[in-house]
Amino acid sequence: MMTQDDMDYENDTVYFDETGYVVDSRSGGYTQREAFHIISVIIYSLAFTLGIIGNGTVIWVTGFKIKRSINSVWLQNLAIADFVFVLFLPFSIDYVLRDFHWLFGKTMCKLNSFVCTMNMYASMLFLTVLSLDRYVSFVHFSWSQKYRNVRRSWWLCALIWIISCIFSCPALVFRDVILYNGKIVCFNHFHDEDRHVMKMRHIGIVSFRTIVGFILPFATITVSGVLLALKMRQSNSVRLSSFSRMVSAVILAFFVCWAPFHTFSIMELSVHHSTALNSVLTIGFPLATSLAFFNSCVNPILYVLLTKKVRKLVKSACLKFTKSSLRELSQSASATELDSALVNCAPEEPAENSTV
Repeated sequence: MMTQDDMDYENDTVYFDETGYVVDSRSGGYTQREAFHIISVIIYSLAFTLGIIGNGTVIWVTGFKIKRSINSVWLQNLAIADFVFVLFLPFSIDYVLRDFHWLFGKTMCKLNSFVCTMNMYASMLFLTVLSLDRYVSFVHFSWSQKYRNVRRSWWLCALIWIISCIFSCPALVFRDVILYNGKIVCFNHFHDEDRHVMKMRHIGIVSFRTIVGFILPFATITVSGVLLALKMRQSNSVRLSSFSRMVSAVILAFFVCWAPFHTFSIMELSVHHSTALNSVLTIGFPLATSLAFFNSCVNPILYVLLTKKVRKLVKSACLKFTKSSLRELSQSASATELDSALVNCAPEEPAENSTV
């Protein structure tokens, strides 16, 4: 673990990491506004609760309740990425509640950031593949009939997971913990004797994450979506399916939730030569991060609202679970009443001092 002395050379640097927290060495330590603590905890807790239930339900439905298809494979893997991410949210919740005092060690600090970044890349890549697959299956129907199948889709999913893990490796390298002003802080540490090298590392990671993890995939999604819309306009007999509407909504939700985060990430690079945006980053970064994290629980809600088949399966499962619970409760109550009746009907035992 680093100590405060190890950071003395950084006495004019402010860091805003991808969790939205701030290390400001000029202000004497770790700073954050209490109101944003509360907002972050509320959003993280809501995302955790809804994400566990929602993504768990989607994994169950796509894995066991519907016929295996290419579309179900994409949705299942997207739900798995979100589910794994929300499993780690309690660490962030605890971190904020303790006023940014990290108790889980250096390894978990790295792993928590790794999972967060991997979720971003995996979600974005799965949405890109979903969009391209939708385009190919309509525009190049004969080719897709020949080459598209469930087995190949699983291989492509495996490739996406591998790529996402590779792209997330900088978190395992640069994430670190420091003992600073009596608190253990988990943040991105680009320590190097050469400040230019430190700056280039920071700029390189943020630029790569923004371009590869957001701009290029969304450009691909936008182009394929426009081409698909033009093709559908030429074919008047074709109508947008509920699945296509749901995919469009999921893509839009991802953009709305993650665009502010990447915007503030780019703004963050200004800390190397100016302090003009520090106050804006201090306020905006936590909110943008909370919104990005909340995306992990949005997708299941959209599935239920926009996909009739998923909505029907979830409703059926809830009714089945309720009936089963009521049946077990009724049986338990009946057994209790029977035991009570047997006890009341049993002959009294003779007292110890009674005579016959």
